[in-house]
Parts: sequence; structure tokens; C-alpha cells
Amino acid sequence: MVTRADIGVIGGSGFYSLIDDAEEIDVATPYGPPSDVVTVGRIGSRTVAFIPRHGRDHRFPPHRIPYRANLWALRSIGVRQVLAPSAVGSLRAEHGPGALVIPDQLVDRTSGRVQTYYDIDGAVHVSFSDPYCPTGRSVAVAAARAGDWETVDGGTLVVIEGPRFSTRAESRWFASNGWTIVGMTGFPESILARELALCYTSLSLVTDHDAGVEAGEGVTHDEVLKFFAQNVTRMRTLVSDAVQALPRERSCACGSALDGIKLPFDLP
Repeated sequence: MVTRADIGVIGGSGFYSLIDDAEEIDVATPYGPPSDVVTVGRIGSRTVAFIPRHGRDHRFPPHRIPYRANLWALRSIGVRQVLAPSAVGSLRAEHGPGALVIPDQLVDRTSGRVQTYYDIDGAVHVSFSDPYCPTGRSVAVAAARAGDWETVDGGTLVVIEGPRFSTRAESRWFASNGWTIVGMTGFPESILARELALCYTSLSLVTDHDAGVEAGEGVTHDEVLKFFAQNVTRMRTLVSDAVQALPRERSCACGSALDGIKLPFDLP
């Protein structure tokens, strides 16, 4: 039975499984159970752990996802690099449904979500100027382009609280700030990964133009799930290719994010 992994994948809306021949393991955390059982298996020569972000039955809305438990569970079984597929809306007319964005920046517009592990016994300040792993980003971009996927290298993901979608005014405001895509789950997932010194890479699939970009009735949840389902095989292929291309030894700054910082407790 495989109970350790060095790469983690957190699946988004419509992405509820990854490896067919996988072991299910229950992982306890100080923050309660993760979104679902963790499945661990092999992709090529790499050992990979998978968690469906919303649960396999999509029971967790974006603002109720146990983000802290999910990332802690992955680290506790050995994961140090995380790939995070998700569905997003585009704030740019030129990036339509089907485009893949590998963002390099993030804007947090959530409210009320716990966004740190270090909320007791002293302050811990972790650098977050560049939210995503540069190595993971370059690997993902190369893998996507090798698969002839229309890929946007860089861009800003704005994360909203949800579960509602944006108003047209909000969407136009986001676009006027130069932001690229909008989603509901990219934060606090990314900062929690950084607080655990994990590499974190967002694989953002555009499923729709956001409300302020095009006229019409606006996006619906059913449309997002339907479009992602149509592309889930392609996303699995991308994840598989990226997993096998990630370096076995990390040389990026993500792994040293906590160097020189006195932590209030030991990490798993």
C-alpha cells in the first residue's frame, strides 16, 4: 500500500478523480478531515496524492472548503509540490473558453476565510510577493503548449468570496485593474501552501467570459461544470505530463519560505 507521495494535485469543479489504480487513505489533521479521502498512486515514476477540492460529490462550496486540512494532509504524507487545476472566468475578451491561464499573480477579494496556520502563539510573517512556484509555472506552461493548448503564461487571478458570481460592475472593475481571470478557490489555498513551504502552481481553465466582458444572461454554475467536464480528460493529461516533468529536487525559493522564522509548532 502506498501511503507517501511527493506531488499533490487538488482537483477543482468537475475534476473529482485522477488515478484509476489508486489507494484511498484517511489522513487526520489538526484542522479536521480534508475535503475527501486522499487517493495515492503512481503517474509514471512519480507518486502522487489527489484530493478533490469540493469533495467527490461537490458538497463543499468555495467558502466552506477545508483548505487548511487539505494542504496539511498533503504535506503530512510527504507532498512538497502541488498542482491545482480550477475553473475560472475570463476578464479579457481575447482569452475565451478553453484557454488555459497559468497565473503569476493573485488578488484576494475574499472575506472571512481563515488564511493562516499561524493564528496563535505569536505572529509568523511569510513572504507572498510572488504567490506561485516559478518552476511549477514553467513546467505547466511547457506541458500545456506541447499539447497544443492555448496557454497564457502569466496573469492575475482575482479570488472572490462566492458562492455567487460577480455583478457586471464588479467584473468590469476587476478588468479595469488589469486583472486576467476570476475564481473562488485560489485563496487561501495558495498562501496556506506557502506557509507550509510547498510549491504551488495554479492551472486555471477558462470556462466562460465573466459577466462584465460579454452581454447576455451571465454565467451559471451548470455551464461551468458542463464546460469543465468537456475538458477534464485534457486536464488530466496536462496534469500527468506536468507531474512527470516536475523536478525531483527543488531549487526554487518555495522550500525556503520559512527559513529563519521561529514557528509556534512543528510541521508534519
